[in-house]
Amino acid sequence: MLIEFTVGNFRSFKEPVTLSMVAANTKARDPKVNENNTIVIDDKLTLLTSAAIYGANASGKSNMIRALAFMRRLVISSSKDSQADEPIDYSPFLLNTATENAPSLFQVIFRLDDGITYRYGFEVDGQHVSAEWLFRASTSKETRLFIRENDNIQTARTFKEAKGLKEKTRSNALFLSVVAQWNGAIAAKVLSWFRALAIISGLDDTAYRNFTTKRFADGKLRDKIVNLVKELDLGISDIFSEEINKAEVVLPKNMPDDLKTLLMNNMDDSMVRIKTLHAKWDSEGKPVKSEVFGLTENESEGTQKLFYLTGPLLDVLENRHVLIIDEIEARLHPLMTRAIIQKFNSIESNPRRVQLIFTTHDTNLLSNKFFRRDQIWFVEKDQQGSSHTYSLAEIKIKVKVRNDASFEDDYIEGRYGAIPYLGKVQHIYLGEG
Repeated sequence: MLIEFTVGNFRSFKEPVTLSMVAANTKARDPKVNENNTIVIDDKLTLLTSAAIYGANASGKSNMIRALAFMRRLVISSSKDSQADEPIDYSPFLLNTATENAPSLFQVIFRLDDGITYRYGFEVDGQHVSAEWLFRASTSKETRLFIRENDNIQTARTFKEAKGLKEKTRSNALFLSVVAQWNGAIAAKVLSWFRALAIISGLDDTAYRNFTTKRFADGKLRDKIVNLVKELDLGISDIFSEEINKAEVVLPKNMPDDLKTLLMNNMDDSMVRIKTLHAKWDSEGKPVKSEVFGLTENESEGTQKLFYLTGPLLDVLENRHVLIIDEIEARLHPLMTRAIIQKFNSIESNPRRVQLIFTTHDTNLLSNKFFRRDQIWFVEKDQQGSSHTYSLAEIKIKVKVRNDASFEDDYIEGRYGAIPYLGKVQHIYLGEG
């Protein structure tokens, strides 16, 4: 489970900012929201099942997702994919001379199923890892496993798996990744946590389209996907797949021959096509038979996205621990978005207490009947172009925001910040001036 994530000097984040999944000392108005939306670890730690991140366009909310994705990618690939002189894909805050060449900071704190909490982080620039550290805690006391300053790596005696690996670590590679590559048990656990992070885009479903289609076709998720789609009430009575041969594919006649050849050469010998079943009615409103639709030919973009999204949703709920979605509401009706989020904010549908973090513009979700105040986060840029984060639980408007406040109305009226400045448009829309 994710406890917190910190990033600094990355894209629009100049100073370090932290997204915390630790429940604040606050309560929702509805006791059921408190019960479903929190994960009680022990007397000292309660975590949140989900976090919604709001902000104006270009405020930097997607950069929070990009930062997590960057950290995950570097941890997983650092020891094996890069060469000694290969640069690191470095994106510092460029609007200040003090940061444009300074290292970027990344740190996560997370807890594994065995009850051990790890704090891992690093600082990197375009050429090398300038700092790296790993700590763990089984109780309240934290112990160091290793710390690094440039190429100087100091390991604790208890971190025996790292013996002899300092010399094998390039200046542009993470020490943790090297130890994991050499079968270090602790390092492998940390690496596995990063591998299990699921990060997807709500705007582009190509990254998980094939995953869902294959899991549906091989039967591993078929029944659960069908049940979930029926539950979302899309008017689909059943879903099935059919395999088509490469020779059966018909490309548009006006497509250039070179492009046809390229597509056919890169196409698998056989492919899977998804079909949906809808009830057909007579003039008296009685069901008489079923009509078969092609998912991509006849269904709306929203229905297609929902189908493709069911694969990672079900996989995460069964096998992983955190799902992160950028722009979750893209091409979805607000009620569909809410239904997906509610899957995570429910002990019944999410007994493993998997966490969901997402960015959104959907103000329909801003409700005290749906979220606690500490689950709602905002990202806002200052006049120098630097992004800052804060939760609704941290905001004070003379006094703290009440748990029965109208979150959506107050946000649109600008009381919480993190909205675009619309000038005269704002006055017309809000009836000001």
